[in-house]
Amino acid sequence: MTCELQTQPGAAGAARQGSVWDYVSPSRLSLWAKCPLAWRLRYLDGVESPTTPSLFVGKLCHAGLEVFYRHRQRGVTLAAEDVRERLDTIWNEAIDQEGQPFANTEEAAKAKGLTQNLVRAYLDQLPADEPGPLAVEAVFEAPLVDPATGEDLGIPLLGIVDVVFDAAEGPVVVDFKTAASAAEPAEVVHEIQLGSYAYLLRRSLGRTESEVQIRSLVKTRQPRVLVHRYAARTEAHFARLFALLREYVDALDARRFNYRPGWTCASCDFRETHCRQWSG
Repeated sequence: MTCELQTQPGAAGAARQGSVWDYVSPSRLSLWAKCPLAWRLRYLDGVESPTTPSLFVGKLCHAGLEVFYRHRQRGVTLAAEDVRERLDTIWNEAIDQEGQPFANTEEAAKAKGLTQNLVRAYLDQLPADEPGPLAVEAVFEAPLVDPATGEDLGIPLLGIVDVVFDAAEGPVVVDFKTAASAAEPAEVVHEIQLGSYAYLLRRSLGRTESEVQIRSLVKTRQPRVLVHRYAARTEAHFARLFALLREYVDALDARRFNYRPGWTCASCDFRETHCRQWSG
């Protein structure tokens, strides 16, 4: 088992590329659970999706918080203005690397202001006694061994965890998300991700998380930050996760990737093109 901690900002985003048998990640498993055909188009056929303005804002919010917490990890607390200045540089670099996802300069300026305000709102609400980060944008990798049966699935799990805090009662695993509304997220929607991160933490560091959190940066007129707390993962959570993982591995073996119509089709990039052309 391994635990690799990236040392350069942004490095985790390109931590691993490889075939579908090299590893399984929470994002790969989640997409396959939503629609195996969409999974095949992205990970086997290599069909790329354009970066949307919303996705771009989310990535840049993550980048700004990564800068802040990497400094915290070294004992330096950046002022909000320092983070904003670094975010300006990261924004321009991202535009150069990924292209312009915005329709015009006015839309780009509005999105940049929103990103800055979201990150500022997050920094403004931080408690003074927040524990120090144990890991920031850390790449964890571990073999998939069922905790209940000892069965090795023969493929590793790889995940990039936003932040792990070293709290007195045990590590706290945190995932940052941007959201359009302040509605409470259904825990089951994020169960694959939260369970995967907890599994990786336990296998890699030999410690059990005290809780897992989703910290939502809400894109309301007045930006808000909501912290959703969930208890440490249970045997039942891992039993469900490994049941899904077995089905995933079986699908890879059988090369069985049917479409799975549902409410998520409304936001699928492949809906009007590849999916419509698919005939089984």
